Amino acid sequence: MAQEIIKNRGWSVTFAGMGINLALGILYTWSIFQAAIKKSIEQGGEGAFAWELSSISDPYAVCCLVFAFSMILGGKVQDKFGPRLTAVSGGALVGAGLLLVSQSTSYAVWVLGFGVLTGAGIGFGYSSATPPALKWFPGGKTGLIAGLVVAGFGLAPVYIAPLASYLLTLFGLQKAMMVFGIAFFIVVSLLALLLVNPPPGYVPVALNKEDGKQAKPVSPHPPYAEMGTREVLRSPQFWKLWVLFFIGSGAGLMVIGSVASMAKASMGEAAFVAVAIMAVGNASGRIIAGVVSDAIGRRLALVLFTALQAINMFLATLVVGTQGSVALMIVLSATFIGFNYGTNLALFPAFTKTWWGLKSFGTNYGFLMTAWGIGGFIMTRVNSMLVAASGGYTYSFVVAGVLLTFSAAIAFTLRGPRA
Repeated sequence: MAQEIIKNRGWSVTFAGMGINLALGILYTWSIFQAAIKKSIEQGGEGAFAWELSSISDPYAVCCLVFAFSMILGGKVQDKFGPRLTAVSGGALVGAGLLLVSQSTSYAVWVLGFGVLTGAGIGFGYSSATPPALKWFPGGKTGLIAGLVVAGFGLAPVYIAPLASYLLTLFGLQKAMMVFGIAFFIVVSLLALLLVNPPPGYVPVALNKEDGKQAKPVSPHPPYAEMGTREVLRSPQFWKLWVLFFIGSGAGLMVIGSVASMAKASMGEAAFVAVAIMAVGNASGRIIAGVVSDAIGRRLALVLFTALQAINMFLATLVVGTQGSVALMIVLSATFIGFNYGTNLALFPAFTKTWWGLKSFGTNYGFLMTAWGIGGFIMTRVNSMLVAASGGYTYSFVVAGVLLTFSAAIAFTLRGPRA
C-alpha cells in the first residue's frame, strides 16, 4: 500500500512540473510580442515603441541568457531547500517582470523586465520541476519523465499564442502582459504545493510486471557513480555536451523567436497558428526523444535527432527562399524544426542524471543549461543581423545547418564517464 502511495506521488509531481512549465513557456511565444512591437515601431506616434529594428529581439535573447544562468542558482536552491520554494520564487519573478513591462514601452525596461526578471523566474521555475520528478522513478524511465516534465514548456504556445493574439486585439500589448503576469504567478504558486522530493532513503524500484518482483536491469545505460559539480565541470564529457547543447539549442531558438514574423507575410494575423503548431512539434519532440533515448541510449538518440535537425535547416532554406512561400510549408518546416529542437530539452537532463547522478542534479544541469542560454543569445543576435543585412532568413538557416552537421559528428564521439 505504501508503495502505491509513493507511485502516485511521483506522477503527481511529474504533472505538477509539467503544469509549471506550461505557465513558464511564455518565452516561446515571444515572436507574437515581437510582431506587435515591430508594428508599433513602424506605425510610430505617441506611446509607440521607439526601438531600433536590429534590437527588437534583445529582450528575448537576454531572457534566454538569464534563464540559463539563473538555473545554476535555482538548482542550488532546489538541491538545498527543495522544489517548492524554488518554484514560488520563480513565479514571483516572472510575475514581477511581466508587470514591469506592462507599464512601459522603453527598450531598457523591456530588457530588464522581460529579459532579466522574467528570465530569472523561468530559470527558477524550470529548475524546480524536473529534479523532484526524476527522483521518484528508476533510471529506465529517466528519458520519459524528463520528456514529460519539459514537454509543458514546449507545449505552452499552443494556448498562449492564440490567447496572446486575443488579448493583444482586446487590450493591447501592455495590458496583455499584465494579465499574463498576474495569472502565471498564481498558477505557479498553486502547483508548487504539489512538488515534493521522495522521503530520505527512498530508492525507486523497477518492477517486473508479471510477478511484481524487482526486475533485472536491461538497459543501454550502464550505472555511473554520483559526481559533484566541481568534478563534473572538470570532466571532458561535460564540455562536449556543453558544445552540443549550445549548437542544438541556439539553432532552434533563433527559429522559434522569429517564426511569427516569417509566417506573417503568408498568414497575416493568423501567424499565431504557426507558433501554436510548432509548439506541438516542440513538446512531442521532448517526449519522443525521452522514450527513444531510454530504449537505444542517449548518445545514439542525440546523433539521430541532431542529424535530422541539420537536414531540416537545409530544407528550410528552400521554403524561406521561395518568393511568396506557401503558409503550409512554413508551418510544416517550423514544426519539424521545433520537434528536433525539443529533443535537446529531454536528452540533456537525461544525460545529466545518467552520467552524474541525482545528488547534485539541480546544480549540474544548471551549469550545463548555460549552453542553452548562450546559444540562444548568440544565435538570436546573429539571426537578427543576418536578416537585417539580407532581408530574409536563408543565410540564418544555412549557418544553423552547417553547425548542426558538425554537432552530429561530435555526438558520435561521446563516451560516458568510467562506469
